[in-house]
Amino acid sequence: MPATQRSNGDVHTSSKTSQREWSGPGRGSRGSENIDASHIVLWRHPLMTIEYFFREIGSLLMQAINKVPAYKGLVLSTIALAVLTVVLYQVKGPHQSFMQVGLTTSLWWGWWIMLGILSSVGFGSGLHTFILYLGPHIAQVTLAAYECGGLNFPSPPYPNEIICPSELDPKWQTSIWNIMSKVRVEAMLWGLGTALGELPPYFMARAARLAHKPPPASVVHSKTPANILEKSKIFVQRLVEKVGFLGILACASIPNPLFDLAGLTCGHFLVPFWTFFGATLIGKAVIKMHLQKMFVIVAFNESLISQILSWLHVLPGGIGAKFEEPILGILRGQRAGLHRSGSSTPPPASWLSTLFDKFVLAMIGYFVLSIVNSLAQSYYRRAHKMRKSKKQRD
Repeated sequence: MPATQRSNGDVHTSSKTSQREWSGPGRGSRGSENIDASHIVLWRHPLMTIEYFFREIGSLLMQAINKVPAYKGLVLSTIALAVLTVVLYQVKGPHQSFMQVGLTTSLWWGWWIMLGILSSVGFGSGLHTFILYLGPHIAQVTLAAYECGGLNFPSPPYPNEIICPSELDPKWQTSIWNIMSKVRVEAMLWGLGTALGELPPYFMARAARLAHKPPPASVVHSKTPANILEKSKIFVQRLVEKVGFLGILACASIPNPLFDLAGLTCGHFLVPFWTFFGATLIGKAVIKMHLQKMFVIVAFNESLISQILSWLHVLPGGIGAKFEEPILGILRGQRAGLHRSGSSTPPPASWLSTLFDKFVLAMIGYFVLSIVNSLAQSYYRRAHKMRKSKKQRD
C-alpha cells in the first residue's frame, strides 16, 4: 500500500512537473496544453493566436521551399516564362498591343479564378464571392442591357465601367441568352476556381489513405446520425461512394455546402483524380453556373423589378415605401451612370449602396479573421500532437 501511494504521488508530481515544463507549441504560452484548439481565436487569446499564425505561415513556407527541388523543371519553366513576358512587355515593337491585351485578359481571368478558389477553400469559412462579386457583376450587365437596349458595350471601359453604346449591334440585342453569353467567361472561370478549391480535401484524404492512416472523422459512417446535418453528410458520402461519377456530378451541380465531404470521400476511397475533378468541373463550371446566371438575370429583369416594387406598397406600416425609394435611387443612379460621359462626376451613393459596401468590408474582414484562426489552430494541433508523442516515447 505505501508503495502504491508512493507511486501515485510520483505520478502526481511528475504530472505537475510536466505541466510546469510544458509551454505549449510556442514559448510563453504556459498552460495552453489545456486549451481546446477551437478556443484559439483572436477574441479569446489574441497574442497566442497571432504567434501561432505566424509560426504556421513560416512552417508552410519552409514546406514549399523544401518541395522546390522535386518540381525543378516546373519552377524553372515558370521563371523563364515570367522573364520572357517582362522582356517582351518592355521592348517596343508591334507586339506591344498584343502584349497589353494579353496581360489585361490574363489578369481579368485570373481575378475570377482566384475569387472562385477563395469561395471554395476559405480554410473552413469560404468567402461568398458570388454574392459579393460575380452576382453584382451579372446584375449590372443585366440592368445595363435592358436600359441600353443592347449588349455591345464599348470595351474599354467595359467591364470596369459600363456605358451604353452609341450604336446598337443587332447581334447583341437584349435577351436572356445574350446576357448569359456576355458573362459566360467570367462565370465559368469562377466555376473553374471553385472546382480547383475542392482539390485540397481530396488530396489530403487520398494521401492519408495511401499512408495507411485512419480515415477522417467525416468519412466514417455513423449508424445513428444525431441530427439533420449528420444525415446530410452521410447521404452525400454514400451517394458519392455508390454512384461514382454521376454522384459527384449531382453533388457539384447544385448549391451544396457539404461538397467538401465529397472530396474527402473520393480521396479516401481512391477515386481516380480525373473522375473526381472532371465531374466537379462540369458540375460547378457548367451546370451550376448556368443555373445561377439564369437566376440572377431573371431576378434583375427590368419588368420583374417594376412588378416587385409595386408589390412593396402592400406591406403594412409604410415599410414598402421606405424601401422603394432607396431601390429606385440605386436604379436611377445606375441609369445615370450608363449615360454619363467618362469625364463627368458619378452620382452620389445612396445609403443602401453604402450599407452594402460596409457589408462587403465586414465579410472580407471575417474571412481574414477565419484564416488567421484556422492557421493558428492547425499549428497548435500539430505541435500539441508532437508534444504528446514525445512524452509517450520518454
